Amino acid sequence: MDAGLKRELEEKVRAGERLTREDGIALYASDDLAWLGGLAHEVRTRKNGDVVHFNVNRHLNMTNVCTASCAYCSFQRKPGEKDAYTMRIEEAVRLAKAMEGENLTELHIVNGLHPTLPWRYYPRSLSALKEALPNVALKAFTATEIHHFETISGLSASEILDELIEAGLESLTGGGAEIFDWEVRQHIVDHRTHWEDWSRIHRLAHEKGLKTPATMLYGHIEEHRHRVDHVLRLREMQDETGGFQVFIPLRYQHDFVDMKDGKVRNKLQARTTMATGAEALKTFAVSRLLFDNVPHVKVFWVMHGVQTAQLALQHGADDMDGSVVEYKITHDADDFGTPNKLGREDLLDLIRDAGFRPVERNTRYEILREYPGPEADRRESPQPMRV
Repeated sequence: MDAGLKRELEEKVRAGERLTREDGIALYASDDLAWLGGLAHEVRTRKNGDVVHFNVNRHLNMTNVCTASCAYCSFQRKPGEKDAYTMRIEEAVRLAKAMEGENLTELHIVNGLHPTLPWRYYPRSLSALKEALPNVALKAFTATEIHHFETISGLSASEILDELIEAGLESLTGGGAEIFDWEVRQHIVDHRTHWEDWSRIHRLAHEKGLKTPATMLYGHIEEHRHRVDHVLRLREMQDETGGFQVFIPLRYQHDFVDMKDGKVRNKLQARTTMATGAEALKTFAVSRLLFDNVPHVKVFWVMHGVQTAQLALQHGADDMDGSVVEYKITHDADDFGTPNKLGREDLLDLIRDAGFRPVERNTRYEILREYPGPEADRRESPQPMRV
């Protein structure tokens, strides 16, 4: 990138001027990660100061049986396949209740698109979970699952959301977004929920007062221009609804080993490489700079590794997700060293070690507790690291 374009982009960012599609593509083309990270760090500091948010959450996947066979997915199983499972509601409640320690504030629920489970299973599950864990927020279901519920119930998404909210739903999850551009999406997604339905369902959720996350699966067969297009679609929708509270870039994972049955389910990995740490940091930085109307950018440490997650906090991210104990959707794929668990104290140490002040939040990003930052003589004010 020539010096004149750098200055132009710096001036736009510092003046709070919205960046264009062309600007986003130019930022991705830059090989100066320190400059790019520094610019994104300015924006994240302006929005969130020296704070890094986290919550105490657990993930619950009630079934891995799925009608779809998405090219990147190692989690799904077909009916009757080894390791396919579906929990009874009582079993899901018992498992969730066992996760209650450490002042749990959120239960994150995502499932496969089960071909025969009746619609009533889902609101009944939420009602039972809410009764068992009345102080825990239920963040449940992707837009893809809501679309699936329309098919199996004959109800509209609006009616489905009303029932789920009555049962205790506090937020949808951000999954099912992957990459919206059809040029890429037709090769990676094996279900019928695309941008039109994904955005329709999240728009409805926002109209009903829910705040939701938005995600992007990057680092597979997409190009930089597809990532820019993805963010700009979400940015335009955020202008309309204001309902997205966090953007979450998710690093695509290779199916290194499936220890349970020896199968490699990932259909992309023969022609893909996973994003490097530097590419991940660039993605966080560009996302933060483009997505000017979303307050938070989250690094999901399970998909990036702990060290890259710490660096992402200095390249635009201000949220480190939660104290996940097990995340089957990733750990059914990678087995390459990402921890299964980080507790509250682990997260506090990691955030302070990166030079930030930890703040515990709930699902709606309301502050629950603020913690002391790093010791003054141990770390200077955080600056992007050169990679």
